Amino acid sequence: MNSIKFGTDGWRARIADDYTFENVRYCAQGTAAHLVAEGLAEKGMIVGYDTRFLSEEFARAVAEVLAGNGVRVYLANKPQPTPVLSYAILPRKTAGGVWITASHNPPQDNGYKLRSSYAGAAAPETLADVEAKIAQAQEKGRVERLDYDRGIKQGLIQEVDVEEAYIEQLAKLIDVQPIRDAGLRLAVDPMWGVGQGWFPRLLDGGKTTLNEIHNERQPLFPGMRRPEPIDENLQGLLTVIREWGADAGVALDGDADRVGFASEQGIFVNQLQVYALLSYYLLEVRGFRGPLVRTISTTVMADKLAKHYGVEVYQTNVGFKFVAPEMMRVDALMGGEESGGFAFRGHIPERDGILAGLYLLDLMVRRGKSPSELLQEVFDLVGPHYYDRIDRRMLPQDKPAVEARIQKAEPEQLAGLKVTEVLKDGYYRYSLEDGGWLLIRFSGTEPVIRVYCETTDEGRVEELLHEGLGMAGLSI
Repeated sequence: MNSIKFGTDGWRARIADDYTFENVRYCAQGTAAHLVAEGLAEKGMIVGYDTRFLSEEFARAVAEVLAGNGVRVYLANKPQPTPVLSYAILPRKTAGGVWITASHNPPQDNGYKLRSSYAGAAAPETLADVEAKIAQAQEKGRVERLDYDRGIKQGLIQEVDVEEAYIEQLAKLIDVQPIRDAGLRLAVDPMWGVGQGWFPRLLDGGKTTLNEIHNERQPLFPGMRRPEPIDENLQGLLTVIREWGADAGVALDGDADRVGFASEQGIFVNQLQVYALLSYYLLEVRGFRGPLVRTISTTVMADKLAKHYGVEVYQTNVGFKFVAPEMMRVDALMGGEESGGFAFRGHIPERDGILAGLYLLDLMVRRGKSPSELLQEVFDLVGPHYYDRIDRRMLPQDKPAVEARIQKAEPEQLAGLKVTEVLKDGYYRYSLEDGGWLLIRFSGTEPVIRVYCETTDEGRVEELLHEGLGMAGLSI
């Protein structure tokens, strides 16, 4: 039996291959055993799910196993965004939560995300203990399980509404009335996921009009390779912006914890630029102060903005299981990663695509400017920066040979730029003399190698990516 390992954000696998009811139950048994060992079982757990194939049924399987181990379960009564579920942990003061979602993965996958009592991704040491206890359950070949209907009758399983508490929390963080009254034309793409309906609901009742697309449950995510809010998957949104004359476009990934943004010109605003815009919004427009947390794959524009506003920047490995604890440690104003996931102080140490989208719209309204004009404002402060990424699927058994080739490579220059620093810690990051960087890393959720770069010279982007692939022995 294959071992179950948590990647950058949970365990994900192909449905009916490794992602089976049996293995999901083993995950729940390992989670329950951890809670019991830590004396947390009586606090209970939130359990939620997305709109993927069989997600409700997998969530019920988790609820049955947790309840079978004496853990009280608060099961969401319908599919919900990850940030909505995560916030629900706080008012109920549970030990954490389990979300059945594969986030932005392809439609063939599903996943198991584990959250702790602080409403953020479980820390690496917690995940390691849960993994060990999952392995023990697999070895025994047995889980404790309470029939769902019996669990309901005994009060160990309770179906709950988690939306209202989240909406009340949003009202404390942002006044959306100016956005409603601004008369904007907004295109919204929830990418067939659980974010559908949220922006129309939050922004209804004013002069602003919304055109929401891909707003039905479609587990196959038709028309896109995966529900990841990046340029190649958002062509439908970009077309709507151009044809409808929208002022901006906002997208959410499959579980709505990541945001995508597009300008009034129907041009995708990449995730590093969005990090810079959100930092600018909080520091300049809202006047807040506090550290910024970013992963190794996120923009150095954060560092330049931080210097301008006199705040600190802290760098972490990829994944919110690293970002969330660091945010809490330094009381960060914002934490973010290259995937389009951002978290904010005063909220939860968890990516929230809905709140990030509202903040971007509030930035437009407060400054009275379009996305392209706002991006130019940021560039006026830090200079233009250019970014791109290439993903290549690979056979898991090829990883050792590919990694050996990268280890062996010791470039002194990349695309004509001097390499000033090299970091190797399960990834390979090369700092460049222009302040940019090249990063090579293996995905923690899929059999994929990723090559990223950021540079101040647009003409060097393709060359940098090509050289990165070359170090791995791959062609562009």
